[in-house]
Amino acid sequence: MYKFALIGYPLSHSMSKVIHEAAFKSLGLEGSYELLETTGEELVDTLKNIRYGGYNGFNVTIPYKVPVTLFLSGSDKTANIAGSVNTVKVMEDSSLYGYNTDVYGFVEAIEDNAKKEIADNNAAILGSGGAARAVGVGISLLKAKKIDFYARNILNASETIDILRKTFPDVQMDCIQIDNLKDLSEYKIVVNTTPIGMKNKAMGLSPIDENIIKTMSCESIIYDIVYNPLNTELIKLAKKYNIRTIRGLDMLIHQGAKAFEIWTGKKPDILKMKIAALEEMAE
Repeated sequence: MYKFALIGYPLSHSMSKVIHEAAFKSLGLEGSYELLETTGEELVDTLKNIRYGGYNGFNVTIPYKVPVTLFLSGSDKTANIAGSVNTVKVMEDSSLYGYNTDVYGFVEAIEDNAKKEIADNNAAILGSGGAARAVGVGISLLKAKKIDFYARNILNASETIDILRKTFPDVQMDCIQIDNLKDLSEYKIVVNTTPIGMKNKAMGLSPIDENIIKTMSCESIIYDIVYNPLNTELIKLAKKYNIRTIRGLDMLIHQGAKAFEIWTGKKPDILKMKIAALEEMAE
């Protein structure tokens, strides 16, 4: 019997329990997946309870993808490059080993033709946290020419860029105060990694104004990693101006399936995981 969990704050919007229960069912496995909503003051105790509470692994979401790295005995190459972790395996000696499946999930959700278009073009990332780091790795692997990080916290954005530049010196990276964002016409892809637009967080809001969104070309892409609601305000505005969109649910499913494989050694049915999430959100 497998025992997994998700830690983060808040978690009321999360579909992780739904998709992992569908993964168990698709493989005929028995297991549980818990949502462990954890405040900053509770993080150390939560991790201790996971280590010695019979858990096999856990996922990490906002705001702990970077802080959790301090508690790991080691991590895989992708997590080391990104400097953030979203999947952790509890080892036999109760130590914690980290992975970043967000990079995989982010890239897998992009169609092959769009991947080719990103190469040698400019990209913009909204945000500077752990998810932004993973997205930065993904876009760099797709060989973008330049990535601009737009953030309110320039210090965090600078730290993110410093980490990524070591591995991707050929990609030009800059951090810009998001209040200075006025025009998106130079970007092939714009990715929102902030929680703005998320259910029970800032639902109904867009991280960028409509008059800025409409500066984008119809041939460009807006990718919102927020997956609940399915159509965020940012996605709705992009569609209004016929800009291509990628919704966050596919990234969630792909990264979750990769995490499940890391924990169990088995590949779950991705389609069944997605159907379960869609049915839950439709209720």
